[in-house]
Amino acid sequence: MLVAMRGENLAVPRRTASLSAQLVDSLRAHIAGGAWPVGTRIPPEHTLVEQLGVGRTTLREALGALVHLGLLEARVGDGTYVRATDELQSVLERRAGAARRAEVHELRAVLEEYASGAAASRRTEKDLAELRQLLAEADDAHRSGDMAQVADVDGRFHRAVVHASGNALLTEVYEYLGNALTTALDGQTMTEETVAGHTRLHGRLVAAIEAGDAARARRAAAAIVHFTQDNDR
Repeated sequence: MLVAMRGENLAVPRRTASLSAQLVDSLRAHIAGGAWPVGTRIPPEHTLVEQLGVGRTTLREALGALVHLGLLEARVGDGTYVRATDELQSVLERRAGAARRAEVHELRAVLEEYASGAAASRRTEKDLAELRQLLAEADDAHRSGDMAQVADVDGRFHRAVVHASGNALLTEVYEYLGNALTTALDGQTMTEETVAGHTRLHGRLVAAIEAGDAARARRAAAAIVHFTQDNDR
């Protein structure tokens, strides 16, 4: 049986039987719930031992199991980071990472072209407001020369387009695949020219979605993927 810690969302194992397995389930739920977002470093070992009231050996066994499942990543001298929210995301990341980069771009094209066309037909005013805001954020990041922020806004922009499609299942699938595809394409060089090109093409996509022109939105999405692929050689 698990009991929630006071002031914490983590569940603390109460019985000693299969304590490590219980802790794995508790930590997995904590990660899946978004309490520790992907890419963040989890609290240090001594903090977790104190919070959970478990021994270091039990904690290390549980963390080791989550590393094996692909949810966590241990970085020597730096700590342990959240790699994926669940096993499916981890599997997709590994599979996408093993694929040819051309295949990754093709999969992006399939998903994002459809989503963009659907977004043009179904977008709400809230969707449009978010897309405009993300365009403004991308422009600010570009002007400041913050390439890490440019990449972050780019990912959020594409997720927002998919969300605007109004297809809940597609949105959920893209949440899984989007992270996997981004990971698979890590290492792309972001130059002034490529950032400017993405900004211009994103603006065209938002204009097409706002106009309700599904065909133009699909073409704009295709142009983004092709531009990305052309600059990934």
